This record gives sequence, C-alpha cells and structure tokens, in this order.
Amino acid sequence: MESFEVTRRLNGNVAILDIKGYLDAHTAPRLEQEIQSLVDENKYKIIVNFKDLVYISSAGLGVFMGFIENIRSHQGDIKLTNMSPKIYRVFDLLGFPTLYDIFDDEQQAIKKFNVQ
Repeated sequence: MESFEVTRRLNGNVAILDIKGYLDAHTAPRLEQEIQSLVDENKYKIIVNFKDLVYISSAGLGVFMGFIENIRSHQGDIKLTNMSPKIYRVFDLLGFPTLYDIFDDEQQAIKKFNVQ
C-alpha cells in the first residue's frame, strides 16, 4: 500500500491541511477524519495544499464532496491549492473548478478567505 500523510497547520482562523502521497480508497478515511475533526472544532475555513500529493482516486475526490455542503452552510469553504498539472487534470475532468476555488498557491487562498 502506498503512503499518505496529512498534517494540519493554522494561519489565523484558516486551517491548512498539507496532504502528501497517494490519496485513494485506502487512505481517504485519514483525510476524511482530519476534515471531520476541523468541523467538530467549528473550523470551517479550510485550505487543502496538494503540493506533495502524487495521486488521487475517486475516493479521494469524494472526501471533498462529502463535506462541502456542511462547511458552506456554516459560511466556510474548502479551497484547494498547489496542484500539480496531473492532479489538476483529474479535478478538471470532473468539473471541480466550477465547484471549488483552486489556487496556484496557498497565499492566494488565504487572501480570498480574508476578504470574504
């Protein structure tokens, strides 16, 4: 099984999740658990940094879809950053750019949260 890591940082009131490795059906529950922890702590402004992610499956994409409605109902959002062209292509094929804000870098996403 390929490895996957998720680590959490805070930048003011914005939670940043750095994800690394392979996000698939075996590892998606770890990301799901981390996002659920943020929701349980009433942290609804979330950035997911894809800088070190090398693979994502439909199970990984499903994690984002599973939370977005609840998070937005609390005036929050999940913003996605630092995707490689390969990862972005997967999101683009499934129409995610119309559903999520996707930024080239984390600072753009933080700025967007701070002006909302």
